[in-house]
Amino acid sequence: MTCEIGWENISQDPRSIVTVGTFDGVHRGHQAIVDYLLERAQAQDGTSTVVSFDPHPRSVVHDEDVPLLTTVQERASLLSDLGVDRLVVIPFSLTFAQISPEEYVQEVLVRRIGLQEITVGYDHRFGRKRAGDVDLLKQLGTTHGFDVDVIPPREVGPDVVSSSMIRERVGEGDVQRAAELLGRPYQLSGTVARGEGRGRTIGFPTANLSIPDSRKLVPKRGVYAVWVRLPDGEKTPGMLNIGHRPTFDEMDVTVEVHLLDFEGDLYGETLTVQFMQRLRDEQKFASADALATQLSEDEQHCKRVLEDRD
Repeated sequence: MTCEIGWENISQDPRSIVTVGTFDGVHRGHQAIVDYLLERAQAQDGTSTVVSFDPHPRSVVHDEDVPLLTTVQERASLLSDLGVDRLVVIPFSLTFAQISPEEYVQEVLVRRIGLQEITVGYDHRFGRKRAGDVDLLKQLGTTHGFDVDVIPPREVGPDVVSSSMIRERVGEGDVQRAAELLGRPYQLSGTVARGEGRGRTIGFPTANLSIPDSRKLVPKRGVYAVWVRLPDGEKTPGMLNIGHRPTFDEMDVTVEVHLLDFEGDLYGETLTVQFMQRLRDEQKFASADALATQLSEDEQHCKRVLEDRD
């Protein structure tokens, strides 16, 4: 898959079969759109093209704090795995947000990116103040010579899948429901940094993860059963803690993972953790020994969870 990030890297391909959206999470709703996109691209002998935005439009237009389910790099990797030919990432700015729907279609989609067909969700909006809708897009398609396909909402159980709903689930620590909506476990990558070494002194050495993108959503504080992807691609079970380490009266929130079946030096390496289940809330213990006793119980609980979810 080719990645065209930034205006200066966007090339025009009139054979493109396009879909447009932030695609944060590349969740099951997004996957349904991509599946159809790939079918249409194959039928038309076209280039399957996903157009995304960075930063998140709401963070620019409404000055909201919108934590990301997926960074641009994660989005690219997931879309590539699905078989998409081309990812175009448009830098979203206040200036870009002021473009009229008609100008957006003509200047951005037709002239800059190129397309013969576009696939969008049923609720797709575009242009200044989100004034453009599916009906307008169809009219502009007739004017500029491209077809428009509309995909209905994707439901998982009682819920219509959305990035906002998944952010809520992750933020509440309900990583199991988030995984159902995503179609895979929620994951977080970070570089192993040196910590205080307290875990090692009580028999539970941890790798402290430094998250490179501050916009990435970190789940609710607590203890989680996780799978850890090592630098060599191997997967190993882990027990992860997100919190202040209140037993030691610390204030900074840390993300630290204890690898159950691994020994070695990982400093400076990148680990990816997949959240399988939240085990308990963060707690303050009377002593390091009391904490170690609880961690032993957590470890057994963690092993049982991961045995069921390998």
